Amino acid sequence: MDLRLLRAFVVVARVRTYGGAAAELAMSQPALTKQIQVLERRVGAVLFVRGRHGARVTAAGEALLPDALELLERADAFERRAAQVAAGLEGSLAVGFGLSGIELAPRAVALFRSRWPRVSVSLEDMSSEAQYERLRSGALQVGFVRLPVPAGLEHLRLRKDRLALALPVDQAVPRDLASWLDGRPLVRLVPERGPGLTAQINGLYAEHGCRPEVLQEARDVQTLLALTAAGAGPAVVPQSAERIAPGEVRLVPLPGRAATWWIGAAWSTRAPLTERFLKAATEVARG
Repeated sequence: MDLRLLRAFVVVARVRTYGGAAAELAMSQPALTKQIQVLERRVGAVLFVRGRHGARVTAAGEALLPDALELLERADAFERRAAQVAAGLEGSLAVGFGLSGIELAPRAVALFRSRWPRVSVSLEDMSSEAQYERLRSGALQVGFVRLPVPAGLEHLRLRKDRLALALPVDQAVPRDLASWLDGRPLVRLVPERGPGLTAQINGLYAEHGCRPEVLQEARDVQTLLALTAAGAGPAVVPQSAERIAPGEVRLVPLPGRAATWWIGAAWSTRAPLTERFLKAATEVARG
């Protein structure tokens, strides 16, 4: 149904004259008459009886008027909501994060939600590679990833991270960490759970010429830190994990060029919601 026809019907019914309705609708009276005639043909009923005192709504018109008003109200509400969504004031945002964003992402989401409570935000844990694929397909709007990103995606540097050795707080820090690590039994993350982190750690081992042993594996950093706290063994983790580490664990930064990397936010399409979220992420990273 053409909303212009319904609007003409509603205005004529309210004003009760074609001339007054035409003026309110900023159109000529013949054009308004034609619109009413088109609507009457579509509904199969006469809607107005015209006389010297104006236009009187027929019984059929009275029956259809509430439906016309409801449709117009819903259409107006849709336009208002569409404007809010287009302006980034409403809508939904899907955010991904991996090990590199385990501390940044939740804080950025919390800050964003405090400012834009009418936007629905989902936060999902996945590897950087999985995030790249979903960013390209549009399933994700923003991802917290290890930089650099592949071609076709944009990114924003947020914070530098580095590898650190997680030790129980009562254990002395070795003077020569590289030599100490060689042959040392460590707890580590399952490689497929964090392929980027695993490659970073292997690069550091290659740089220092050391080869630690695998004592035990876990599927998340929190479990690694809990194992270290319980005395199961040391672990190599991102320094940013310090915020989620238990009190029984301390993190010692590891030396070497391969020990550092950039964490960033990546996206495919920069919409108003994305802009606002990136601003929140930048504030959290600087804080």
